[in-house]
Amino acid sequence: MALTNLSRRVALGIDIGGTNTKFGVVNHRGEVLEKGSLRTDEYKKIEDFIDALYLQVSPLIEKYGTVKNFDGIGLGVPNGNYYTGTVELAPNLPWKGVIPFAELMENKFGMECTITNDANAAALGEMLFGAARGMKDFIMITLGTGVGSGIVANGNVIYGHDGFAGELGHTIVKPGGRKHWSTGSEGSLEAYASATGIAITAKKMRAEFPSSMLNQYPEESINSKTVYECAIKEDPIAIEVFRYTGQKLGEALANFVMFSSPEAILLFGGVIQAGDFILKPAKLHMERNLLPIFRDKVRLVFSELPEADAAILGASALVWEQ
Repeated sequence: MALTNLSRRVALGIDIGGTNTKFGVVNHRGEVLEKGSLRTDEYKKIEDFIDALYLQVSPLIEKYGTVKNFDGIGLGVPNGNYYTGTVELAPNLPWKGVIPFAELMENKFGMECTITNDANAAALGEMLFGAARGMKDFIMITLGTGVGSGIVANGNVIYGHDGFAGELGHTIVKPGGRKHWSTGSEGSLEAYASATGIAITAKKMRAEFPSSMLNQYPEESINSKTVYECAIKEDPIAIEVFRYTGQKLGEALANFVMFSSPEAILLFGGVIQAGDFILKPAKLHMERNLLPIFRDKVRLVFSELPEADAAILGASALVWEQ
């Protein structure tokens, strides 16, 4: 029997965001061999987008032989349905309604395409290539412009009956609280723990404390980065912004732990650059709100995937996980 030479097998990982799309050729060791990008928002028709993507990716396919050398396409995309291969009602993408994305990709590229949402892809990438190697029960939380999540239990991503399980960022952490700028819900985790939520908290707090360093910045410059810059200079209001954010995150994490009893919670995204400013209060308030049987069992771990390649690696993991 001939043995398969895995070193020559590759996958195409594609991450589609509202503004940009990243793609890359990845081998089974999680090495990104080639990568590129294109604008998502320049294409109002899905067919035009896929044609443009194909034009950019085709030279990479030819460089690594033919389509036969690829084990498939993994695609991370907002509101991507793992079961049906469709993208459904994605608010931040230019294409509305229900899009048969996997089918369109397969017809154009001539290889199998598997899709899921971007946070589930990140969880798979972490399990195959990052800090969750060897774990069968963990939760991935992505803290960026929004808050995404992927739940892995018994070694499997939890998709639910319809393919959309795991939207922990939209769970309510403060009933009747801050109104979400997009969904209109009141008091969701994303409204507090995302980079967008941190900016809102910072603007509110600096208005109450004129002596804060945060007031040295114009309104439009207040974001999680400027809050961090003030925090490392020991501005008490900036530190309080992260403490409050960490508290809300920790309270939510306690609920998530009691739901699925994970071995670890992995944190990824630009917000975690704040380090202990946010991690310590998150851990404190998580443990404080857990039942005794769950306490001191769950680690909070930072992602080990390189941020520049994480989205591509996560998407490609969909192929290797099959």
